[in-house]
Order: sequence, then C-alpha cells, then structure tokens
Amino acid sequence: MGTLYIVATPIGNLEDITNRAVRVLQEVSVIACEDTRVTRTLLNRYNITTPVISYHQHSKLSRVDEIVERLKAGESVAAVSDAGTPGVADPGGVLVAAAVAAGVTVSPIPGPSAIMAAASVTGWPMDRFLFYGFLPHKKGRATGLRVIASSEVPVILYESTHRIMKLLDELLTVCGDCQIVVAREITKQFETIHRGRVSDVQRDMKETRGEFVVIIDPSTKA
Repeated sequence: MGTLYIVATPIGNLEDITNRAVRVLQEVSVIACEDTRVTRTLLNRYNITTPVISYHQHSKLSRVDEIVERLKAGESVAAVSDAGTPGVADPGGVLVAAAVAAGVTVSPIPGPSAIMAAASVTGWPMDRFLFYGFLPHKKGRATGLRVIASSEVPVILYESTHRIMKLLDELLTVCGDCQIVVAREITKQFETIHRGRVSDVQRDMKETRGEFVVIIDPSTKA
C-alpha cells in the first residue's frame, strides 16, 4: 500500500513551508487539494510538477473511494488544503478516516497553522485553550456564543470578512467587554493584530477585509 501524507502548507506567505513538505509533494504520485488553482500557485513557486486532483467539501464519496483505491494500489498521495493544516476546519478528516479504515498508513507532515500562529502572539498563557472553528452562521450560533462565554480558558475562532463586526457585537453582548486578540491576514502583506477589550478593537479596527482568527478570554469580562 501507499501512504497518505497530510501536508501543511503556507497560510499566506509562500516561504512558510518546510523542506520535508516540499520533498513529499515532489515525490508522491498525486496531490489531493481543495482548489487546484490555489495549490498550483504554491507548486509553481517550488517547481513541483506532481499531478493534482480536486478534493473538497463538495466532492462526492466516489472521489474519496478513488483516492483510497490509488493508495491501496501502492500510490502515495499528499492531501493539502488551500492554507494551513488539512483536517482542521476543512474536509480532510473524511479522507483520513477512509484511509485508516482501509488500513492505509497516514503520516502527518506538520507546518503552518493559523491557530498556533495567532496563539503565539497573544501575550497570554496559552497552555490550555478551546478551538471552536467557525461559529454556525444561524442555527446554533447563540449556543456557541454561550459556550464561549462560559469557558474557563481562552477560545480561538475563525471568522470571515462578512461577519467579523457582527461577531464583535455578539461577543460584547454575550461575553461582556473582555480581552480579545483579532489577527487579520496572518503572514500576509497586510497582516494586522488588534489587542484589547472588545470595545477597543471595535473602535480601532478600520479594515474588515480578509481572514480572521479571533481569540477571546472570557475570564477577563469587565
């Protein structure tokens, strides 16, 4: 059997990739990715010519079966997401589960993670935290906010450009004016990091375009 490699890729700056990740992407038979256009940008940067196939949240189970069959036939496959570590807030976990069920070896190739990058610049003790991913857009959102408000450890969220200001309003209402860190476009050209109470960040944040990691410390409610 082949090996399924779970390869972490840059979350912004294309220089943030390990030598091992580059080697694995060069050596595998095929790369399974979310968006072939995004992945080819990275591959071109490192002159990697390995074939790519699409695998994302809208893929049919037949695509998972196809990848598993290739692994069982002896091919090695690298799974990547558009950015960061596959299987964390993306569909990579389904492929991993299928490979494990088929007896295929699954090997992690660690690297960039928006979660850890943001956590490292909080200035807070981050030996324990809760990662909540993306809050639901509608159903379950209020419940999620209440979970955050009751947490005894910092909580890390992902949020989109369309809902970041709404999230800050909700946090102020549900969690109070607690300490937060909002990291925008981590490792990219226009990276910005806001620290302070929710009301401070609301006042100071002028740019809402981009990808956001939000870290909340509910225990600091004013």
